[in-house]
Amino acid sequence: MTTGTELLTVPQVMARLQLGRTAVYDLIRTRQLASITLGRARRIPTHALTDFIRTRLDQEAAA
Repeated sequence: MTTGTELLTVPQVMARLQLGRTAVYDLIRTRQLASITLGRARRIPTHALTDFIRTRLDQEAAA
């Protein structure tokens, strides 16, 4: 899975965004960051993280 469909764990997203666990779960809860649930595990597709970052950059540029 290297075509943008790689699934990241919450700790991996925390490291990439340099945010805490609560902040990442808040982004998921408010649907700013897309995720899926596999059993009890929460996973974030790499493309969802890329889309989130692109959206935030666009918002910053428009401000």
